[in-house]
Amino acid sequence: MMQKDVLQLVGHRVRDLRKERGWSQEVLGEKGGFHYSYIGQIERGEKNVSLLNLVKIADALDVSVTQLFAYLDDEEKYTESEADLQEIVRTLRTKKPHQVRMARNVVRELVSDSYEV
Repeated sequence: MMQKDVLQLVGHRVRDLRKERGWSQEVLGEKGGFHYSYIGQIERGEKNVSLLNLVKIADALDVSVTQLFAYLDDEEKYTESEADLQEIVRTLRTKKPHQVRMARNVVRELVSDSYEV
């Protein structure tokens, strides 16, 4: 994988996470302490962003730094269950903490040994 590819993949991931939240580049920039044009350069793969700035961006997006690298192994194939899990996580990421806990409790109840279909 070429270095430019990595920059573009990470940039696309930052853009997708930002858009999932309905944020503009300006909003992400404000939350992370960056100028919006810098965010645009990162998203287009034009900037070799430092690790410390990646941490700030991840914090602003409320994700782990590793989630910014989710596209690096784009050859990885997901099973049907993994794809479903990814969709559930994407959905829950935008919910309030009490809603996430409620979903967790529902899932625990559904998969407990006492639950029968």
